[in-house]
Amino acid sequence: MTGLAPAGASASRTIAPSASQQVAPVTGTTSGTTTPSSSAASVKEQAPPRGRAAATASPLYRTGTLPTMRCQAGQIRAGSAASYRTFVTKLIRCLNLAWKTQFRKTNLGFSHPKLRFSTTKVNTPCGRWPSSAGGLYCSSNRTIYIGVTRDVLKNAHPANHAQFIAHEYGHHVQRLAGIMDYYGRSIWRASSSTKLAFSRRLELQADCLASAFLRQAADDLPVEQAQWEAMVSWVSANGHKNWPKNDHGKGRSQAYWMERGFNAGSPSGCNTWTAPAGRVA
Repeated sequence: MTGLAPAGASASRTIAPSASQQVAPVTGTTSGTTTPSSSAASVKEQAPPRGRAAATASPLYRTGTLPTMRCQAGQIRAGSAASYRTFVTKLIRCLNLAWKTQFRKTNLGFSHPKLRFSTTKVNTPCGRWPSSAGGLYCSSNRTIYIGVTRDVLKNAHPANHAQFIAHEYGHHVQRLAGIMDYYGRSIWRASSSTKLAFSRRLELQADCLASAFLRQAADDLPVEQAQWEAMVSWVSANGHKNWPKNDHGKGRSQAYWMERGFNAGSPSGCNTWTAPAGRVA
C-alpha cells in the first residue's frame, strides 16, 4: 500500500507504506484453508471460487455495503508505541467484525487474521520484509505484520493509519475469497510485465477495500471531508514513489480506487480484475 499523508494538506510526514503478497513465494498463496465462522455453523459454507472467477466474479461484489462501524479505536499519541499498538489492535477487532458480517452474506468461510507487531523488519514465511514497507500481510500464516518504528510513530493521525491497516486486512479478505490464490497461480512462471500487472490489480483492490471500510467507520474514527480529500490528493501525487517497479500502481490509480471504495462503501466498487488497463496502470 502507498504511504498516506497526514490530515493537514501542508504536512510533509507520511506513514510508511506497506507491502503485500507479491513479495512472497507463490506457494504461500495456496496453502491452508479457511476456518469456518462459529456464527455461521448452521449454514453450509461454500468453498471460494477457483480460477479467474474468484477475482472477476467474487460473491463479495454482491454483498452490498459494509456495516456501519463504531470502532472506538481511540487516539494515537505521537511517539507512543503503546497508544499505537492499542489503536491497531482495536481497529483490527473492528475490521474482524465488519468483514465477518460481510462474509456471512456469501456463505464463504471466514477466519480472523493473526496480528504481529515488530520493531524490526523480521523475516516471514512469505519472505523478507521489504525495506520500503511499514507492514505486510503473509498469506502462508495469515498474519498481518505491523512495524512499530520511530518513523511510523511520528504520524499521529488515526485516519492515515486506519487506511494503511485496512489495506493489509484487504489482502486477508482476498486470501479468504480465493483471489489471492488466483493471483499466485497467474504469476507462476509469468513474464515480469505480467507479474507487475497482476500485482497492481491486487494492490489497488486492497486500496479500494480499505477505503470502503473507512467510509463505514468514518464517523467514529473520525474522517472528515477535508482530511479525506487531502489524503487522496497526497496519494495521487506521491503514492507511487516508494514502489519504483510500479507494482502498486501509479499515484493517480491508487487515488482512483481509494475514491471508488470510499464512495461505494462496498466491495462492489472494487473489482479491479475486470477494469481496463488504464485504470490499473
